[in-house]
Amino acid sequence: MKFSRLRLHGFKSFSDLTELHLEPGLTGVVGPNGCGKSNLVEALRWVMGESSYKAMRASGMDDVIFNGSGSRPARNSAEVTLVLDNSDRTAPAALNTADVLEVTRRIEREEGSIYRVNGKEVRARDVQLLFADASTGAHSPALVRQGQIGELIAAKPQQRRALLEEAAGISGLHSRRHEAELRLKGAEQNLERVEDVINQVTQQLEQLKRQARLATRYRGLSGEIRKAEATLFHIRWIAARAAEAETEAEQGRLVNQMAEAQHTELEAQKAVMLADQAVQPLRDREAAAGAALQRLTILAEQLAEEARRAQARRAELTQRIEQTNADLARERALLAESDEALAAAAAERARLEAEAAGEQAAFAAARQAADEAQNAVRAAEAEARIAADLEAQVRARRAQARRAAEDAASRIARLKQQIDEVLRDADAVARQLAADDGVSARRLALEAAQAVSAEAEQAAVAAEDATREAQAALDAARPRLQEVETALSRLEAEAQTLNRILNGGAKGLWAAIADELRVEAGYETALGAALGDDLEASSDAGAPLHWTGPIVAQDDPVLPAGARPLSAHVSGSPLLRRRLDQIGLVDRADGARLQAELRPGQRLVSRDGDLWRWDGFVARAEAPTAAAQRMAQRNRLAELDAEIVDRRAARNALKADAAALGEALEQARRAERDRRDAWRLAQREIGVAQSALDEATRAVSELAARQSALEEARVRLGHSLAEAEAAAADARRALDEAGDENEASALSQAKRTHLEEARARADEARLRLGQFETAAQLRLGRLNQIATDTANWTRRRQAAQAQAETLDKRLADLSLELDQMNAAPAGYEERRAALDAEIALARAGHAEASDALAEAQARFREADKAQRLAHEALAGVRENLARVEER
Repeated sequence: MKFSRLRLHGFKSFSDLTELHLEPGLTGVVGPNGCGKSNLVEALRWVMGESSYKAMRASGMDDVIFNGSGSRPARNSAEVTLVLDNSDRTAPAALNTADVLEVTRRIEREEGSIYRVNGKEVRARDVQLLFADASTGAHSPALVRQGQIGELIAAKPQQRRALLEEAAGISGLHSRRHEAELRLKGAEQNLERVEDVINQVTQQLEQLKRQARLATRYRGLSGEIRKAEATLFHIRWIAARAAEAETEAEQGRLVNQMAEAQHTELEAQKAVMLADQAVQPLRDREAAAGAALQRLTILAEQLAEEARRAQARRAELTQRIEQTNADLARERALLAESDEALAAAAAERARLEAEAAGEQAAFAAARQAADEAQNAVRAAEAEARIAADLEAQVRARRAQARRAAEDAASRIARLKQQIDEVLRDADAVARQLAADDGVSARRLALEAAQAVSAEAEQAAVAAEDATREAQAALDAARPRLQEVETALSRLEAEAQTLNRILNGGAKGLWAAIADELRVEAGYETALGAALGDDLEASSDAGAPLHWTGPIVAQDDPVLPAGARPLSAHVSGSPLLRRRLDQIGLVDRADGARLQAELRPGQRLVSRDGDLWRWDGFVARAEAPTAAAQRMAQRNRLAELDAEIVDRRAARNALKADAAALGEALEQARRAERDRRDAWRLAQREIGVAQSALDEATRAVSELAARQSALEEARVRLGHSLAEAEAAAADARRALDEAGDENEASALSQAKRTHLEEARARADEARLRLGQFETAAQLRLGRLNQIATDTANWTRRRQAAQAQAETLDKRLADLSLELDQMNAAPAGYEERRAALDAEIALARAGHAEASDALAEAQARFREADKAQRLAHEALAGVRENLARVEER
């Protein structure tokens, strides 16, 4: 398989349509890190069926779609197309329809991907088999990634197997075998599931049989149980009548007792009501006396609390007066300290201002001297810089001239040596061109290999046509065989199901007589309507429901005219002969008319299931009964057995034909493989001959190119030698014209000495000026500090003066309030004595009311106790009466 083109659109970093042509030979992609070279290899893996997003270096398969950038929007789909050369027709049969195959994989965001081959949608498995047959694929060792060579060297023999299988060309067979194994495993699992279902149905049938036996036994015991229950209920009824008479007598006695108890309870309720009426006035009197006592007690406590608050206020006023006197003394001391600090600051400010006025003239003279010294330094620096530049130029010109002379000399020697080497190489190449004559022989070998390849290709094409014809014949025979096998399987499954239904239900039970009957097709419904549940009875005399031997009667009535006996269409058991003779088979239209002519025991039925009985009963056709269905199934089983025999014979004949066609196809495929192997061998011989011819031609071309290059090199080196000799002469002239280096150095040294002297004088003048500036700055800073301190002390003095005035006023107020508090205590003692006398009188009245209330409450409790005892007695009588009435 040969890859021709790779087309990408929206895959990873390839937002626009990009097409890469894979020409014969080696195709390389070169670029810096991050340009998308690895994306091309991942595109090949992806289009060949890669299903793991991790192999795509992504967190999900949708990440292979171009996700947008700063200047481009994201895409919603990605598509990769790989164009294959299928001229040798080695693709699988389903895809082997053209010389060029375009394999395309397209993914939509959040919708998954699809595969197409030449525009036709295929499965992912088909694409994977296409590449597996060609010994490649998404996981092929031929796609080498970073580190894979080291992994192969360190791999185990079992891990190297994939590489060897691909080299041998059998990886496609392994893929097909794996798929076939998966299908076989799925079929085995389906068969196991069918077996499980059969076992489950069998267990259900066994359970239903046990339930049927239990139901039969239940019907036998139900009658006896009903008789025993009726006897038990009669005995209970007699005992209940006797207990009823005794209970009525006891009910009368209890009614009299209840009347007496109700009278007693009423008397007790009256006594309780009178006692409660006597208690209430006494309770109100006791509450009023308690409230008065409580009010006086609260007034006494309030008076004591008021006295305590007055004493605490006097102590607080005394403490605050002492604290105010201390604060006033502190503020007066602060006023004196502020006055002293302000006087000292004014004296120091006058002294500093006098010193500043005396140094003005000296500071101006120092500044002028510093400026003159700085100007002299600038002039000396300019002269020194000019002298240094002159010295540097002289030194540079002489050094450059010396380097140019040395470089020209070394270049001349090197060029002469290179010219000698080029001449020697040209002589050797000329001798090789004269001696080489192998190109013609290799060209003849190539033509011979091409002729052999053409013959092998014609034979391979003929074998391929024969294989295609054999495959077409086999494909034409397979549908008919598949159709016959499908129909046979359906018939066999139906027959097995009917066998299981007909033969599985009688295990462990008495077989119904319906299983022994043979009914002509079409009469099953009529028989089921005529006999109904009687067909469920058995022919075994031991069964609960069974048919005995036929009772022979000579005077059985004859059926009405036009009615045929049903026994003519039913056979298999003589036990039903007499019953069937008395059942007439008529058309649906004649049933109502002939019903009046029926004799006792006779009945008429139609083929559709309508029933007319001798006693006037009529039943319209309904669904067939279970027995009728079983008989119809037995007839269907017989038809299926005959049809299965015919289908098997047809299947065996078609299988034999298909086997013969398959053998012919296999022989044609073997012949095709042999022809293709011969053609591939011839192609390899062509490749070997072509490689030899290309190598010889390339060697001759390389020698000719080498000879031309050597001639060009000789001419170029001659020109370079002439240029080097001219450069050497120019360098010698430049060295003579460069000037004297010692004179320039002496002038530069003198200028530098003058510059240093000027800088020393300028530094001395600048130092003297700096001293004056420093002193002026210190004075200015001290004056600013004095001004700040003066303002602070002034603010503190004003604040202390205001605080002292406030404290004087507060001290006068506190002294006045303390004098008023000292005059108040005499009134508290008089009010306290009056309240104590009132409290004593209130306490005596409250004690007297409490004693009277206690006596009345005791009388009420005695009356309430008597009322509860009467109520309990009445409740006991009522409970006994209720139990008696319930009995």
